[in-house]
Amino acid sequence: MPTVADALRQHAPAYLAKYGEAVPMGHRKVIAAITRCRTGELGGVQYECSDCPTSHWVGRSCGNRHCPTCGQEKTFAWLDKQSRRLMPVHHFLVTFTVPKELRCVLRAHQRDGYTALFDAGAASLRDVGSATKDLRGCQLGFFGILHTWGRDHGVYHPHVHFVVPGGGVREDHSRWQATPENFLVHHPTLIRVYKAKLADAMRACGLYDLVPSEAWRAKFVVDLTPVGDGQAVLKYLAPYVHRVAISDHRIVACDEASVTYRFTPSGSKRSKTRRVTGSEFVRGFVQHTLPRGFQKIRHYGWMSPNSRFRLDEVKWLVWLFLGWTYWLASRHAPREEPLKKPVVRCRECGGQMRVVRVSYEPLAVLPEHSVSYLDSG
Repeated sequence: MPTVADALRQHAPAYLAKYGEAVPMGHRKVIAAITRCRTGELGGVQYECSDCPTSHWVGRSCGNRHCPTCGQEKTFAWLDKQSRRLMPVHHFLVTFTVPKELRCVLRAHQRDGYTALFDAGAASLRDVGSATKDLRGCQLGFFGILHTWGRDHGVYHPHVHFVVPGGGVREDHSRWQATPENFLVHHPTLIRVYKAKLADAMRACGLYDLVPSEAWRAKFVVDLTPVGDGQAVLKYLAPYVHRVAISDHRIVACDEASVTYRFTPSGSKRSKTRRVTGSEFVRGFVQHTLPRGFQKIRHYGWMSPNSRFRLDEVKWLVWLFLGWTYWLASRHAPREEPLKKPVVRCRECGGQMRVVRVSYEPLAVLPEHSVSYLDSG
């Protein structure tokens, strides 16, 4: 099956030649990294099987955060770490979007625009939460993840997902105060405050005058959904933390003129295929490239690394609230086991493989091989 890298290798040269200097340098670097990923041009990694004498060489990964092939270990590590940081309470997924009239401004001014989107969403949660009966006098802790695509990678749809525990810590750090399992804040109020906060954030970064006036009269959508203990939503978000837009398994076909990929329309469980020109595919992919060094995951309140109130102290207050302290002290509580990393297996015998050498010199790989995998007995 073709991959995203195959599609970019096929069509990116014509795209770059067509648009020339109009293509941002950041987009050029992403294309260069992904098209060389695991081809052997970046060197290789030698694996040795524990059960058979076969030696395996695999092309080195590019490590670019936009690459759909890379990031598996980073994604696994993030999911493991974030799962441990979850409070043993119910959670909510709050998603802040922008109307289509605003998207062109965010696309043209990504660093400031995305920061405004983060700031407006976080400030709205804090302010509306502080005015909510169940959270009055409390400090919230939550984190947000930026996405710039919807179910179809060709659509530019910037939004931020915030994962919010159902409760907060009293300002004097004396106890945990919980919300009902089906209510975090008043939804219509959150939407109104978010709209005002986003306008203020756009003014602060000098982008407000670039926004068409009709954008502020459009409907602002904020989705607020209970998500249980939060584990399922973490597994949903994790694959997109260290990669972007479209995965390899969604590419159906790639030829000299077009790319066909699979997507699932919003509100439907049945996937469809879409065929686009090579230029359209490349444009659709690189439009999700983030500014250099931009943080797409941000933590707030007592989840922030700069918080004076440590996360383990918050968790202790939650345990007190739940009445778990005696049970935990009795040593009968199950220990949190780290997630097991997937094992690299030999494709000849299925044995476990280990890394014995890393080479940074280009490997001699046949040009038609998109992924180098050279075996020697």
